[in-house]
Amino acid sequence: MKNTVRNLGVLAVLGLLGGYVYLALQGPQGIPALMEKRREIRELEEQNQNLKAEIERRKERIRVLTSDPDAQELEIRRRLKLQREGDTSFFLPQEKTPSPAK
Repeated sequence: MKNTVRNLGVLAVLGLLGGYVYLALQGPQGIPALMEKRREIRELEEQNQNLKAEIERRKERIRVLTSDPDAQELEIRRRLKLQREGDTSFFLPQEKTPSPAK
């Protein structure tokens, strides 16, 4: 009798322990959530690297514009759409995008 009760107790403890392990691994703080967090971290690190590269490109552009008067003039002319006397402009026709078939 004592042996049967002890065996049932051990089985109950093992069952509860197995249920706890299952919930710990599959629950809201489990392995799927951990994998999702790692994926988010990778995406954010990639975004961070892209932003750092963009900052460096812009710093270089600023450095060029502050040190090169010709680059300044070209940038001003481009933004204000100005031309020097004697410059020739070419206007290319815009490509027509095909309309969706009906």
